[in-house]
Amino acid sequence: MSDAAGHEVQGDLTEEEKRQNVIRLAFGGRTELYGEFCKAVSDVIPPDTTVVLRGSAVTGTRWKDGAPFDADGPGTSDLDLTFVGSDVIHFFNASGFFVPGVHSRPMGEDDPDIAPGLVPLHEKLMALVQRPVNIQASRKIVLQIRGDLLDQPYLTLLQT
Repeated sequence: MSDAAGHEVQGDLTEEEKRQNVIRLAFGGRTELYGEFCKAVSDVIPPDTTVVLRGSAVTGTRWKDGAPFDADGPGTSDLDLTFVGSDVIHFFNASGFFVPGVHSRPMGEDDPDIAPGLVPLHEKLMALVQRPVNIQASRKIVLQIRGDLLDQPYLTLLQT
């Protein structure tokens, strides 16, 4: 879907509106911190990987109850990072999937053992943003279903 100016719209937000939400909400308005975060991810992911951020950092509100980002206090809302591609699936062990080989469970503080190779990145990202970070891996079809068919907004951080 596109707006009147021809900008791609997803969940009533343009890519630029999603990016501004993320920088303002998750990175305290600090564009340089956003850049550091993206660089840390870029240093780890394999080629042919797309990295997206989903959730309340993008939309400004929680989908469950409509509460604003960080409604429970500074640093309480998490960042939902998804690596999209065929090679990133291999970061996760067999017990780490909702749909084996297609869509992983979130790797985070509560479940680091499902993707042990991502633990150093996970710790670095949390230290940068001072909030929880969840990392998932999915095949492109999952992103297409969620973003295009279900109109769930996501911000593309990187495409390698």
